Amino acid sequence: MVFARVRRFFKPSPPRQQEPELPANLAEIYRQARNGHVLEQVLWGKVLLDSQYVPRDVDKAREWFTIAASANYGPAHNMLGRCSQFGWGCPLDLAEAVSHYRKAAQLDDLWGIYNLGICHMRGMGVETDRRTAFLLFRRAALRGHAKSMNLLARFIEEGWETPANPIAALEWYQRSADGGDYRGQHNYATALLGMGQPNEALRYWRMAVKDATPDILQAMQRELEQPDAPQDPELMETLQHRLRAVLPKTD
Repeated sequence: MVFARVRRFFKPSPPRQQEPELPANLAEIYRQARNGHVLEQVLWGKVLLDSQYVPRDVDKAREWFTIAASANYGPAHNMLGRCSQFGWGCPLDLAEAVSHYRKAAQLDDLWGIYNLGICHMRGMGVETDRRTAFLLFRRAALRGHAKSMNLLARFIEEGWETPANPIAALEWYQRSADGGDYRGQHNYATALLGMGQPNEALRYWRMAVKDATPDILQAMQRELEQPDAPQDPELMETLQHRLRAVLPKTD
């Protein structure tokens, strides 16, 4: 197996750009990327997508992902899938996104497996196929991918493509939560509250509130505003602050 940091020489040339002034850790990533290390090429592409140290440049980011993908590096194909899914540096093309996610999954990249599962579950760029989605989420979950664990738990809880099993679903929600997925943390907290464990539920909601997206923040708010919900003024203050920051302002 070729390790990610093995130096390779490819036909594609690194995109030309002015040498940026960077913190030491980012400067090292950039240096390694220029020297042909596929891991750092993907990392530098991600920096170009979202960093306070360099201007956002989706075109150059996609060039770096393409260079690493030419070495059959799974995470690079996953990021090219993201580019095609969201139109970063290329036209939005869900079928092309699925093609890259499938290649990433073939190369055993866990994020590629997960994203391909999402596409099959939602019918994005491919026909809806819950069976395939279930198998992909299970494959990644068994390898320790926290977000896949949360969706595997949902399939097991609802009895989608597998017999419903609340106990097994709860175990997977806990593994997802402990693995750091905010959706898993919210789902596990909700289950804990229903099981009469409010203090444990609050502990997991405190974890989730830091990174949760607006939909999960609003779901947390609904749970915590129930008359019988446990009280945690500090958590509610943090939740309200995050909601004000991420939701559109209305007059």
